[in-house]
Amino acid sequence: MSDLELDSSMGGVGTRPMLSEWMTRAELAAELDLTSETLCRWTARRIGPAPTQVGRKVLYRRETVRAWLLAQEQDRNASSRCAGKNPRGRR
Repeated sequence: MSDLELDSSMGGVGTRPMLSEWMTRAELAAELDLTSETLCRWTARRIGPAPTQVGRKVLYRRETVRAWLLAQEQDRNASSRCAGKNPRGRR
């Protein structure tokens, strides 16, 4: 039985909202201290956490965002991502 079926079979008493595990682009942007436009660019470039689009609404699953953040962690012993790059960030 899925979470949605479980929620509806319990009559809504003591259940969480169906979209509680999802966040909007604006919510994620606020959490990451970014703009919504940055998240739009990331989506176009296929970087950042994967979004889900429902009609015109763009949603991010919280677990997907957590997994993406964990993947961004780097070993302190690994070479720096900035090594060999122009200090202004362009080549």
